Amino acid sequence: MEVAEKLRSDYDFGHTLHANHLPRGDAAVERPLIRLFKPFDELVVDSKNFDVSALEKFIDASSTPKVVTFDKNPDNHPYLLKFFQSSAAKAMLFLNFSTGPFESFKSVYHGAAEEFKDKEIKFLIGDIEASQGAFQYFGLKEDQVPLILIQDGDSKKFLKAQVEPDQIVSWLKEYFDGKLSPFRKSEPIPEVNDEPVKVVVADNVHDVVFKSGKNVLVEFYAPWCGHCKKLAPILDEAATTLKSEEDVVIAKMDATANDVPSEFDVQGYPTLYFVTPSGKMVPYDGGRTADEIVDFIKKNKETAGQVTEKAESASTESVKDEL
Repeated sequence: MEVAEKLRSDYDFGHTLHANHLPRGDAAVERPLIRLFKPFDELVVDSKNFDVSALEKFIDASSTPKVVTFDKNPDNHPYLLKFFQSSAAKAMLFLNFSTGPFESFKSVYHGAAEEFKDKEIKFLIGDIEASQGAFQYFGLKEDQVPLILIQDGDSKKFLKAQVEPDQIVSWLKEYFDGKLSPFRKSEPIPEVNDEPVKVVVADNVHDVVFKSGKNVLVEFYAPWCGHCKKLAPILDEAATTLKSEEDVVIAKMDATANDVPSEFDVQGYPTLYFVTPSGKMVPYDGGRTADEIVDFIKKNKETAGQVTEKAESASTESVKDEL
């Protein structure tokens, strides 16, 4: 009943003492049993695990097709929503449905979904014409198609572009064996970066923010964000004021075009963090005038001497611990 109350808005629940009254029923079924009916794949799936958490997982895993189709068919939209809302890892194969060996990809991919059905991963096959939003979100390019992308539960991504049908299963095995390196969505590193507020992208944000030995105020913004547009000239003014401070950098990252490093919690725009050379990192939630930003940086920045003292203190503590 607990699961029924929780999921009643999405599913119809019922109970019976006579299994033969059910669609595709069987009077000889071993009870007690939970049976889920669905209009795809094997049409019916059973479970004997009545634990609340296990039952929720069973319903979630079984109520979407083994391979969700991402196209313009509105009948697939509810399954797409559940697919992208799921916390499980997601494998996404993107193709041009109108050209190329679509059927051979489809056959192999459905076979892979069956082979790895016991893994916590969901499968999707998408047409590039219908998947432009996903391409933009994940930072994909059409010339990479056919491609397969995995996003795991920690939002790490793994990509194989120009994939062939006979490479899909072996590549998935490499993923499950932990042999793949993550893919990172990033704009190109700017060749010229001489404006007061420096541009950082996913491929150089760690070098600029954590490894430069400087005090860095970094803004994560979205190009469409009105508050970000209002803040832009203020950050420019603050950066210009601090131009002579060689140990200070004000930087910005387009968080819609780059993967935000896991060190930062970006839930809205703009989000600002202040990072010192010793690695101290604090969210900036102070005033939004240039003077207030400059005052904050001057009061909280670390000097070279302070960084040296902290490093020596940490080294001393380490020696004490060893002794």
